[in-house]
Amino acid sequence: MQLLQDRIRKDGKIKEGNVLKVDSFLNHQMDIQLFEEIGKEFKRRFEGEKINKILTIEASGIGIACVVAQSFGVPVVFAKKNQTKNIAGDVYTTKVESFTHGRVYDIIVAKEFLGKGDRVLLIDDFLANGMALEGLAELVQLSGAELVGAGIVIEKGFQQGGDLLRSQGIRIESLAIIDSMNEKTGEIVFRD
Repeated sequence: MQLLQDRIRKDGKIKEGNVLKVDSFLNHQMDIQLFEEIGKEFKRRFEGEKINKILTIEASGIGIACVVAQSFGVPVVFAKKNQTKNIAGDVYTTKVESFTHGRVYDIIVAKEFLGKGDRVLLIDDFLANGMALEGLAELVQLSGAELVGAGIVIEKGFQQGGDLLRSQGIRIESLAIIDSMNEKTGEIVFRD
């Protein structure tokens, strides 16, 4: 998606440790017009899949997932990283290691919002090591729902997550795949 690649080149900042900061438009301050184009592109890529739920993980995936869900006309469910008093009753849970935060979370979805008969599209802002997506896919499997695929805004193609998940048979559609980043020069190389 050229519009996204252009925006990453213009406003993305490469930080130590292969961190790409896109918080000025994607995951802190959000460019909703860009999100609308992202939603349309995921709708185009997953056309005809009869998706009836979008699943993401809190927090940075929620904004994107909401706009994507609007394109599909379906609800968003987001996995919470902590059990709260608001989640009562039965839940699906699994553990996820966060690349960004360097810690392990229990992620939780109430059983009433995900189950047999659901056709689920996972949405997330980044794919690096694949742990978040792997955890979300496990929640879908535990629920008895069907995983249609995953829509990723930015994939770090130089990390193993995308290859690992694709080898497990998960359809992944990434709008921008980065093959390399150079912190010193600021150069970002996208996969064709």
